[in-house]
This record gives sequence, C-alpha cells and structure tokens, in this order.
Amino acid sequence: MVQRATAAHTNSVTVGVVAKYLDNQDTYMSVFEALRSAGWSLDTDVVIKWIDAEAIADGEAAARELADVDGIVVPGGFGIRGGEGKIKAAQYALTHDLPYLGLCLGLQMAVIAAARNAGLTKANTTEFDADTPDPVILTMEDQKGKENTGGTMRLGDYECALAKDSLARELYGSDTIVERHRHRYECNGDYTDRYESWGIRAVGINPKRKLVEVIEVPGHRFFMASQFHPEFLSRPNRPHPMFRGFVASLLRKDGK
Repeated sequence: MVQRATAAHTNSVTVGVVAKYLDNQDTYMSVFEALRSAGWSLDTDVVIKWIDAEAIADGEAAARELADVDGIVVPGGFGIRGGEGKIKAAQYALTHDLPYLGLCLGLQMAVIAAARNAGLTKANTTEFDADTPDPVILTMEDQKGKENTGGTMRLGDYECALAKDSLARELYGSDTIVERHRHRYECNGDYTDRYESWGIRAVGINPKRKLVEVIEVPGHRFFMASQFHPEFLSRPNRPHPMFRGFVASLLRKDGK
C-alpha cells in the first residue's frame, strides 16, 4: 500500500469536485481519500480540482468550468446554496458523456438533471422548492416535520439489491450490498417508472422499502450515483468499487 501510494504513477487524471464548502478540505476528506485510493490501485495520480457550484449558473458556465476535467464528483450536502449549479453540472455530464459520480445529494441532483433534460423543466427536490410541480425528490415519509433536526435522519447500514445486468453489480461482484446512509430526502417513487424514458436506470433498490439507492446511465462512459455514502467504506488498501470504477473510466478517454 505504501509503495503504491508513494510511487511515481504512470497515469494522471483530473477530477472536478462540484461543491460549495470550498474553504476547508476536511469537509470532503473521505471523498478525496477514496479517490486517491482508487487511483493508487490503478497506477494513477488523481488530481483534485475544486469547482464552485455557485459559479455554474447555466450551460455555458458548466462547459467553461468543466472544460479541463476528466470527470466530476458531486458529493453529499444539504441546503439550496449551490444546488442549481450541481444540477447544471449533472445535466452537462449527461449530455457530454462526461464521467459522473454522485454521492447522496449527488444522486438527487442527477435525477433532477435527467428529468429536466427530458422536458420536466421545473423538476426539483422539495428541499429546494416546496412548491415544485414535479417533486422528483422529496422528504422521506418518516422524516416529515424533522427537516431542521440532525440525528433523526436515515442513518447507518441498509441493504441494497443490484440489478443483474447493471454496471453497479459488475463493479461490486455481488447482487446484494450493504452501505452506509445519512439522508433525509429520497427519490419520489411516483416517478421511477419514467426513469428509462429520461435515460437513467434505477439499478439499486432497498428490498424492504423499495427506495432507489443507485442509478446509472446505460451507454454512458460512466454515470453512476448512490443515495448512500460509498466513501465511508473505502480503505487505502481496499478502494471502494464505485470509486475504482469511476477512476478507471477516466483512463478510457476514447470511451472504450
């Protein structure tokens, strides 16, 4: 592990982290370390580029801010600030075959992006807009009324069943996984039957509550997002399969 971490690596990729807490690296430390660990396992240096979500106001800004990165990560978080920029980044990744890894909030932004690209231009999460006509993301039923509290979120380990023909199942090498969660909002089940018409697929489902836990985009170089936090289970000598799959996709710059 030490040799791999300290070696002069053959490859180098640049990952844009689209976020809003830009003044303290500790905020996303687990994400950064998971990316680096994945890179070490692939003989690759992972260069992190901070991208201010608030700077992505439209498609042109997305193209400008994301022009020199090989892929983007949208990490977890809460609150409306920077939310539209994260959605615009996900929309750009969807339409430009740019590798995308979404974590928790990053999954929610991806679902909104796909819905908007498909014509639901006012689709949103009720966290950002309580009156949206298309609440593709909403407060979990058992979390309603607790939006301003902390430790009441959906926390801890939960099972997830992975679709047989999905990239997620290929990366994990298993049809059932257990991952750590920390969230209050979820994908609205009333819209999941439209996902394939939007170009996305729900490939990870909680078997007990039928919650969407993983989405991906068929035919995309790499577009995957999870409601859980895979960075919490990554280790320097055992990189998480989602992170390793993401970094591996950045090395296939011809899309093959």
